Amino acid sequence: MSRSDAVVQVGVLGAGAWAQFAHLPGFARDPRCKVVAIADPVPERAQALAQQFGIPHVYAAHEELIARHDLDLVDVCTPSATHFALSWAALDAGRHVLCEKPVAYDYQDTRRAAAFAASRGLKTKLGFTFRYSPAMRYMKALIDDGFIGEPFIFNGYEQNSQWLDPQTPLRQVDHEADQSVIQVSSLAGYGAPIMDIGHLCMGSRFAQVVGTMKNFIPERMVRATGTMMRMNIDDGDIFIGEFANGAIGSIQTSFVTVGNYPGIEARVYGSRGALICRMVEEHGIAETLKAATADSLEFTALEIPHRFYPTGGSPRESWRSLFYANLTASFISEIRGDVAGNEGNFDDGAHVQELINAVERSFRQRRWVTIPLEADVA
Repeated sequence: MSRSDAVVQVGVLGAGAWAQFAHLPGFARDPRCKVVAIADPVPERAQALAQQFGIPHVYAAHEELIARHDLDLVDVCTPSATHFALSWAALDAGRHVLCEKPVAYDYQDTRRAAAFAASRGLKTKLGFTFRYSPAMRYMKALIDDGFIGEPFIFNGYEQNSQWLDPQTPLRQVDHEADQSVIQVSSLAGYGAPIMDIGHLCMGSRFAQVVGTMKNFIPERMVRATGTMMRMNIDDGDIFIGEFANGAIGSIQTSFVTVGNYPGIEARVYGSRGALICRMVEEHGIAETLKAATADSLEFTALEIPHRFYPTGGSPRESWRSLFYANLTASFISEIRGDVAGNEGNFDDGAHVQELINAVERSFRQRRWVTIPLEADVA
């Protein structure tokens, strides 16, 4: 798409809760795009969202939607295990692709998809929702303007208590996996957003890491089976590491730590100042940003400038629609050529997935692991 006045035609794969509360409201908010089709293997779900959002075409098969010739963008909002195949099919059909994380569980597959998109001249974007929060956009602008000076330390947290109660049904887990070995869960599903923010804020990527994973609650209700069963998953993890630019950092994720959803906090400390961005919905406020400097050590709340909000946005809007509206607007701008570049794309996703794979390897082998993984010697 080369005309900046063209309306981006969107097809959405998946009609679940995240499509309803984040993806579709984001597109509906932007007059530069139009959702023309939605598909879901449960047609009733797709039909309900089509009626709610005024989407003219509904399909029961994802392949039928991808085969449409009038689409500019395909949005993959389906279960994680289907992301890679559907994204690849959409790219093969010549469509720009927005995909929920992860594209694939192996970073090499994500990298292949990124290279395939580049070879076709297509743009991609991953569902790194939190890099698009207004507070995080402002924080990144302050960092770019030199507010913190040279970056020294990054501390990242993604922790909330969604599954502290073992009766809360687990989703997006492999209930047939070998339960004698701990399986990656929080590290990937909840670690990815804060890992992406770490790379974003520090202007560099992790070069070495060492970490651990822990299963705190062994018996859980599983949505796929409707029964309580042994689930040896990492419901808490932590790692430390060194960035390629010499900075250091730590990241902790969990969904059994007391706190409200989504539970993300990013702290950046540098030679001139520090910033703390807390993206946790508390007391009706979706996010906060605090700052301190070497000359003024007490952290003070900053007001987020209006320019970082989507149309009609405010701190009291649900984080789901507030943050995601900035994500969809960013991608529409990139596709239309309103802005240069392509942030938060599959290449960024490959680096995050490689970090996840590296931390898992560190835990299993009980040692520091070097990134890139291809250069790591066992």
